[in-house]
Amino acid sequence: MKQIESYCHKKILVLGLAKSGVTAASLLHKLGAFVTVNDKKPLSENPEAQGLLEQGIKVICGEHPIELLDEGFELIVKNPGIPYFNPMIEGAIEKGIPVITEVELAYEISEAPFIGITGTNGKTTTTTLVYEMLKEGNKQPLIAGNIGTVASGVAQKAEKDDTIVIELSSFQLMGIKTFNPKIAIITNLYDAHLDYHGTRKEYIQAKAKITENQTELEYLVINADQEETMEIAKHSKAKIIPFSTKKELAEGAYIKEGWLLFNGEPVMEISEIALPGVHNLENILSAMAAAKLSGVENSAIQVVLKTFTGVRHRLQYVADVNGRKIYNDSKATNILATVKALSAFNGPTILLAGGLDRGNEFDDLIPYLKNVKSLITFGQTAPKLERVGKLAGIKTISRVDNVEKAVPEAYRYSEPGDVILLSPACASWDQYKSFEVRGDIFIEAVHKLK
Repeated sequence: MKQIESYCHKKILVLGLAKSGVTAASLLHKLGAFVTVNDKKPLSENPEAQGLLEQGIKVICGEHPIELLDEGFELIVKNPGIPYFNPMIEGAIEKGIPVITEVELAYEISEAPFIGITGTNGKTTTTTLVYEMLKEGNKQPLIAGNIGTVASGVAQKAEKDDTIVIELSSFQLMGIKTFNPKIAIITNLYDAHLDYHGTRKEYIQAKAKITENQTELEYLVINADQEETMEIAKHSKAKIIPFSTKKELAEGAYIKEGWLLFNGEPVMEISEIALPGVHNLENILSAMAAAKLSGVENSAIQVVLKTFTGVRHRLQYVADVNGRKIYNDSKATNILATVKALSAFNGPTILLAGGLDRGNEFDDLIPYLKNVKSLITFGQTAPKLERVGKLAGIKTISRVDNVEKAVPEAYRYSEPGDVILLSPACASWDQYKSFEVRGDIFIEAVHKLK
């Protein structure tokens, strides 16, 4: 890692812990900063904070006292999940204290270049595909961000010949200042996280920050099938590499006569791809573009696409139980993700859905429920989903307490040849700490069926 001096003897507040806050605080301490950590969880219930205390880092737990901002901090590193309308952040901005996320720290200390992936849907799959393609092509990738280890932890170990492949949320991107990926990917843009950003415009502006510092020496891989993504491209200084599932392009990644092509060169036949779902072609094309720009041979790309069947919790094949194929799509935390999951299957489907109520309705699902013969609901949104299920003409609708109970209920209404699909269309936080926990409970319940 680069031994930078810019944080030495600076007074820095790390706001919010979790993995990113712990790593950032430890790193800043190593770099000679005077670090204070502030986390809402009480110290007695906070082993992470206790560990930082043992390192000699000042820790304040149990609340976010606004008067803390009067202590002369020169920088705040905030947890990405803390919104900008939080009183501490608003107070810091009023006082002119810069606010960043730990991704910025990672970039500043990294010896290795970055490939950054963002967008509404497909980030995790695309990030994993890029990583696997670079790995198969012997390009020494490291994976970081929401999908892997904390970025500033990975960056401490990265060497010049490595490449850090990182999944980036809009929350993380709002806190960058100089972060500049060698290759940036924007998969697509739809409504998401409006409770955090306030408006679609602000959400898109946050996503656009991935290319904000790029120059003509870097690349922006962008979805050519969306006006809003192409509008971002117009304002980027990077070399634009478009991808499209709908039209032939003069350059970039696209589909023609059943083949994946890059800059006019056939790379692989679509029929040989193992990953299910038409929607995954967007992810595949953008990942292929990043791999080709990184010098990966077609043969390595082919090996990955012939064997990669999906990431955990994203349309993940779990098991065949007495002729029922069961899929875990717990990462489908919005309607569009569930639409894409439903579109991946043509046969009779038992859908398990529900979760945190963010105030939206689910009518947009109706056209995609034609193959759903049974709907099993749970969580806060169960009544809303049941209303939509009735409008769609689903004959069997059943409400259960949670995902664990939804699995045997779904099996009860299924027959050999059916697909049982967990694709909640909602965040998990009404009942579960994360979509990963929800998905793991689902998988465990499936294995109990056996």
